[in-house]
Amino acid sequence: MALRINDKAPDFTAATSVGTVKFHEWMGDGWAMLFSHPKDFTPVCATELGHVAQLSSEFAKRGCKVIGLSVDRVEDHLKWASDIEDLAGTKLNFPLIADEDLSIAKLYDMLPAEDGVSSVGRTAADNQTVRVVFLIAPDKTIKMSLAYPMSTGRNFNELLRVLDSCQLTAKYKVGTPANWNQGEDVIILPSVDNDAAKELFPGGWDTVKPYLRKVKDPSK
Repeated sequence: MALRINDKAPDFTAATSVGTVKFHEWMGDGWAMLFSHPKDFTPVCATELGHVAQLSSEFAKRGCKVIGLSVDRVEDHLKWASDIEDLAGTKLNFPLIADEDLSIAKLYDMLPAEDGVSSVGRTAADNQTVRVVFLIAPDKTIKMSLAYPMSTGRNFNELLRVLDSCQLTAKYKVGTPANWNQGEDVIILPSVDNDAAKELFPGGWDTVKPYLRKVKDPSK
């Protein structure tokens, strides 16, 4: 079954590069970003893992844990980690799930159920749909999912931007406009009428259209 926004993120127990992880328990009461990869020792994915390792402090200050997944064994992950350290200049500082039986890729609807039960003999092309990012809220619901082609490295600055938006809009009755960045003006939700808005945003707002009311970032 396809996973949609606000669906519960499936729980699982898996071997990883740092030992066994029970996903929901590992998340605790914070946010998490799960991003998947079709195969170890692939070039685009290696650059992604290295970049995320470099951004560890950015995710940490937002209270968001990061966990990767690749359709290979723990032993392969540990060998690949040394390559990633060479490329990034920093250690792989988050868990990398070993989905060697394809169960988590199937659980998260990245591979069809009939796609076998082993990563052995499979190529990156066989696993090309295992290129998805899930942002998961503290209540364990999915707040974002993005799928990427194998040839396109993910923009993790954009993923941090989405995380910033999701965290802001979870706390305040606002949305974020196109190309929004942290600290910029936001939009009052249509469900908030003007009387309620006066209480929530006493500093006032700019009415661009009756349905489009811009207001200063309420977290600032």
